[in-house]
Amino acid sequence: MELKLEKPIIFFDLETTGIDIARDRIVEISILKIFPNGNKESKTWLVNPEIIIPESSIAIHGITNEKVANEPTFKEIVLEVNTLIEGCDFAGFNSNRFDIPILAEEMLRADVEFSMEGRVAIDVQTIFHKMEQRNLSAAYKFYCNKSLENAHSAEADTLATYEVLLGQLDKYEELENNVQFLSEFSSHRGRADFAGFILYDEDNDEIFSFGKYKGKKVTDILSKDFGYYGWILNADFPLYTKQVLKTIKFRMNQVEAPKKDVDLSKPPSQDQIAELQKMFNKKL
Repeated sequence: MELKLEKPIIFFDLETTGIDIARDRIVEISILKIFPNGNKESKTWLVNPEIIIPESSIAIHGITNEKVANEPTFKEIVLEVNTLIEGCDFAGFNSNRFDIPILAEEMLRADVEFSMEGRVAIDVQTIFHKMEQRNLSAAYKFYCNKSLENAHSAEADTLATYEVLLGQLDKYEELENNVQFLSEFSSHRGRADFAGFILYDEDNDEIFSFGKYKGKKVTDILSKDFGYYGWILNADFPLYTKQVLKTIKFRMNQVEAPKKDVDLSKPPSQDQIAELQKMFNKKL
């Protein structure tokens, strides 16, 4: 069976210095790009994270500080990565909770725009857990009847994840061979950002999930406590969370003073966010 695609989809996997979305860095990234006509393109990079890889992480993926010392930094490969993933949907194993958030942080840190607008994401692990509840090696054995050699190698894990999804489609009749369906089936609903600091309520409005304004609408808080907006932007929150907050604030400003040439259905550009930041600085 082959995936039914209307546009390319990338399967990808990251090996990192740790699991903290805001602080940890990529040490290896592998991307497998599948085109609607069935053609494939793949690329794997070792990455110098510019921070020390702890021994606990080395024990998992085997990538040492010496191994990546002379490799390019993520900022040096970000344009190549961005070109490869541009216009693609995403798929991975635990990617909605880990790989996509980490990738978003790295790209934003490298001053390259990242948005999930116009694309969907399939989390193969979520499908697996809903159906069988095991890890990638077990999934590979269960769906493909193969042993996963070299587990925790980004390239091996990426290829295995792609094959597992095909195996899931073969096994479960209730799974539609449709990227939109698979994305919705494997998604963790209710999050406006990856880390879960901003959620959606039953009216599909953004609300804070933490702190003194937990459960309150973001727009209401930003309207009456502008200092809270500044605190989040300057605190140690993930960059993507900050981008979501800036997008909400930008949308509020456009509603208050609409411009004909602004499309509110799309996230603001970096120039528009910079303009918003200047407005914020003037209010301080």
